[in-house]
Order: sequence, then structure tokens, then C-alpha cells
Amino acid sequence: MRALRLEALGHPLVAVDIPVVAPGLDDVVVRVRASGICHTDAHLRQGGSSSAILPLIPGHEIAGEIAELGKNVRDLALGDRVCVHYVVSCTTCVHCVAGREQFCLSYQMIGAQRAGGYAEFVTIPARNAVRLPEPISFVHGAVMMCSSATALHALRRGRLAAGEGVAVFGFGGLGISAIQLASALGASRVFAVDRDAAKLKVAESLGAVPVHAVDVDAVVRVRELTNGMGVDVALDLVGAPAVTLQALQALAVHGRAVAVGIHSHPMTLPVYRTVLGPEVELVGANDHLLSELPELMIFTQSRTLDLGPADIGTIPLEADAVNGVLDALDAYQAPFRTVIVP
Repeated sequence: MRALRLEALGHPLVAVDIPVVAPGLDDVVVRVRASGICHTDAHLRQGGSSSAILPLIPGHEIAGEIAELGKNVRDLALGDRVCVHYVVSCTTCVHCVAGREQFCLSYQMIGAQRAGGYAEFVTIPARNAVRLPEPISFVHGAVMMCSSATALHALRRGRLAAGEGVAVFGFGGLGISAIQLASALGASRVFAVDRDAAKLKVAESLGAVPVHAVDVDAVVRVRELTNGMGVDVALDLVGAPAVTLQALQALAVHGRAVAVGIHSHPMTLPVYRTVLGPEVELVGANDHLLSELPELMIFTQSRTLDLGPADIGTIPLEADAVNGVLDALDAYQAPFRTVIVP
């Protein structure tokens, strides 16, 4: 099969021709029909993940069709449309039993510790294959497996309740889903904060209140729009210390800021004025849960979550094209989302 592989950290992906991995007893082989390109993939290519196992086929946003079944697999059939839950867990350790599979003691991420979807086929545990309803395209199914699922998990981590206000800092691939899901979960108002005026027009079309962070101080503007109160939940989807601080400063009393965007930079903050005084929380959101995906499918089937406005681009499974998108992600100049269609 054709695949793109990372052979050295900090270097471009290279095209290879390798055999399809035969499925184990409880595995399936998925013919990849769509594989999303995520900022996490760019972070991994740069060497931002010390746990990546090289050489590696990246890609954790995957949708396709069942092409081969392990002998023990009974609840899937050849040709079934599926998308792929990228967290491979043991199901039996203390974290898995407690419903925290992303902290599994033998955790593996498809596209980081095991081969991912930048290929024509990918072999995965059968339990990681989630049925993709017919109305949902492979392209949208792939994107849902990371950006949409991560946005939903972040809102759940922020304990969003009906009637609360939400600010989304960074309106990109995750933001498209985050503002729609926040509304679906009952948010009274959703603010979209970004520096890109064109992206904010899309956010406004989806019902969010745009805050152009170039023209105004984002924190001041969010507070103005909430009569000085602030929001109850703020998501940092950018992954930068300054944005995390803004998310905290935009909170109302007892608010929750959820750090979602990946970065490894230290940050400083005025602790009493920002955290202790208003009794706010900084919460981490890491990956998502298999149990959250059925709800995501329902939101998408009902059109409560619509990825159409994201204007998702597609490219072939070619090294130059994919490396170009990863370069744009590194420079924070990429479009909402790009998906590989082999």
C-alpha cells in the first residue's frame, strides 16, 4: 500500500510502499477514505512528542470502510462505513475502568505510537471502529474524530451548563465544532475570539458573537459584552500562554477555563487577581472518550453540528501536498481543515 511516513523528527514526510498489516484476531483493516491533517500532526513532525515511535505513519483523524476482519470480530462486516477512535486502550486498568481511557496504563495513539491514517489502509482494534451513519461523509467523519470530539470533551471538562456563557479563543478546526456544540449544550451566548476577520465571519454565521482580537483587547471586549461579568466557560484552542491567560481573565466568578491547544511553554500570571480572588479554575482537556462519540453522531445527524461551513479542503495522498499543509499549520496559516483523500 502507499503511505506517508515520518522517518526522522523535524524532517518532511516521505512516500513509501509497504505491506498492509494483517489483522489480529480482534482487529480490522480499514480502507482509508479520508484522513484529516491536524495541528497535532505538525507538532509531532517537529519533535513535540517524545513518545512517538519512528518510523511512523501519522494520521489520527480517519474514516473509511472495513476491508478485512479478524477471526473474532462479529459485530462488523466487510464494507461497513466507520470512523476511527484514535485512543487504543486496554479496557482493564484502573484508568480504563474509571472511564479515563486516555490515561490507560498501556495507552497508544493511532498516528503516534502505532501506524495511522496517512495511508491507503490502517489496521486497528475492532472496538476502535465506530459506525459512521450514511448521511455523514467520510471527510466529515474523519474530522469529527479529533476536532469535533475534542471540542465536545473540552466543553464537558468545562462543566458547561444550560444558560451559561462561553468564549472560544481561536476559531479554527476545533472552533467550528466548539461554538456549535456549546449552543447545542445550552449556552446562552457564545463568543468567538480570533485575529482572522474572515474566520470570524464564519463564526458569526453560526450564531457566535465575533471578537476581533486585532482591533480590541479581547478580554475587555468580552467583559463589555457581558456587562462586566465575564463568561462561565472559556476554551483556549490556540495553545499559547498569552491566550491561556486571556481565557482565565475573561471568566466570571467561579468560571472554568479549559486548556485544549497544545504547547509546552511556561506561563506566569497574577494568581490572586486572576485565579484566587474570583475562584476560577484552569482545567486541562486531553483527547476524548469513546463513550462521547455516539452523542457526537447524533448531533451531526440532526444537523445540530454541521461541518459544512468549515470549507474543508481535500488533497491527495502525496508527500509534497501533505508536507505543505503541515508547514502551513506550523506557521498558523492553514485553513480551517484539510483532509487527505487517498
